[in-house]
Amino acid sequence: MTESTDPGTGVSPEDRKIITLARSARARNGVPEGAAVRDETGRTYVAGTVRLDSLRLSALRTAVAMAVASGATSLEAAAVVTAEGTVSDEDRAAVRDLGGPATPVLVAGPDGVLRVTVTAG
Repeated sequence: MTESTDPGTGVSPEDRKIITLARSARARNGVPEGAAVRDETGRTYVAGTVRLDSLRLSALRTAVAMAVASGATSLEAAAVVTAEGTVSDEDRAAVRDLGGPATPVLVAGPDGVLRVTVTAG
């Protein structure tokens, strides 16, 4: 199946959905980052940054962990909404571990505008 993209943004509707979910998680929880991943069946998992005294996880690693804990065996795509311009190597590694090196990671700003797409590789 070929996914169409919005000519104005170049983002497919399914990718727009995970960016919107990531942005909502960031805003709702008042955290530095929000993330969402889409598994091989189309299910989505949404998370925010975790900052506890005993546990610190980025939003993207938390979303990947939620997918794994729910039985996902692969990822189609990941999105993170952050004020940073990119994602860390550790975040990309988590996506790569589940989705493979070609899995796209969409990086959007707090306004939800896609800044860059990188691969997990």
